[in-house]
Amino acid sequence: MGVASGPIRVVVAKPGLDGHDRGAKVIARALRDAGMEVIYTGLHQTPEQIVGTAIQEDADAIGLSILSGAHNTLFAAVIDLLDERDAADILVFGGGIIPEADIAPLKKKGVAEIFTPGATTASIVQWVRENVGQPTEA
Repeated sequence: MGVASGPIRVVVAKPGLDGHDRGAKVIARALRDAGMEVIYTGLHQTPEQIVGTAIQEDADAIGLSILSGAHNTLFAAVIDLLDERDAADILVFGGGIIPEADIAPLKKKGVAEIFTPGATTASIVQWVRENVGQPTEA
């Protein structure tokens, strides 16, 4: 993964039928307050909408928040669509109610990191900075 040429751009998305977005909004605000450009897609987004937004917005990363239990299906769909659209360089991370047993298979599929309940906003911001890259001075 290369170093971002400007502020890190992150799409924060709520895929599927999950209607609980407080955590996603908290993460979006923490990333924004850390100097990143954040595009929050809102509730009930399809994987196609999320990937389309990430490509259109020239995002460096996609952060998915899933509390519905559909994480295996939805994360995989986003990863597959990024591959299909030649956008696999967009880093995918996520969080929510994800059982420990599902984390390793999700990472094997291509999800870069999973944050479970109790992860701090500071640790998420730090991880994004370290894994997407710090902006360089022009």
